[in-house]
Amino acid sequence: MTDIQLDRSGTDRVRSAAKLMLAWVALLWALEVVDVLTGHALDAYGVVPREPAELVDVVPSAFLHFGFGHVASNTIPLLVLGFLAALGGIRRFLAVALLIVVVDGVAVWLVSPSGTNTAGASGLVFGLFGYLVARGFVERKALDVVVGLLIAAVWGGSIVAGLSPSATGVSWQGHLFGLVAGVAAAFVFRVRGRESV
Repeated sequence: MTDIQLDRSGTDRVRSAAKLMLAWVALLWALEVVDVLTGHALDAYGVVPREPAELVDVVPSAFLHFGFGHVASNTIPLLVLGFLAALGGIRRFLAVALLIVVVDGVAVWLVSPSGTNTAGASGLVFGLFGYLVARGFVERKALDVVVGLLIAAVWGGSIVAGLSPSATGVSWQGHLFGLVAGVAAAFVFRVRGRESV
């Protein structure tokens, strides 16, 4: 009976994580459709640095993009990394995501060049990457260490490239602070496990 309950719990976790991330990504695409239909009116909700009124846009900016190509570039990594992170629990995932989005958005507001407008889910993507790579080491769980190393092997090159200040049209600041916030989230929301590395 215990085994059946554990199996159901695991299946429920997978379903919940999958539903959440599919809905999240669908929302990003729906918002971009609205943005296009309104002549890109939603672009105004990106973060413009060091203007106090722009701080209210820190969270909304993580859901908005500058075109369908921009959304598309974030879709697969957000689906995969978000799904893997959400397997650890939906509430925990939402707390991790909120921490990443807020820290990243405020940091972008503080240090990005004047006159820029930053939006997109890539800060969250970089944050989830950092969170998943660090989580196993922080919690001393062998399976999570292996998952983190696999993620680093698959996406590490893209992550390093996204941190380059020479990349044009990309907020390397948003990527960098998202990554840092994700690693910090692994410490803030750590759960001590029995399995040690």
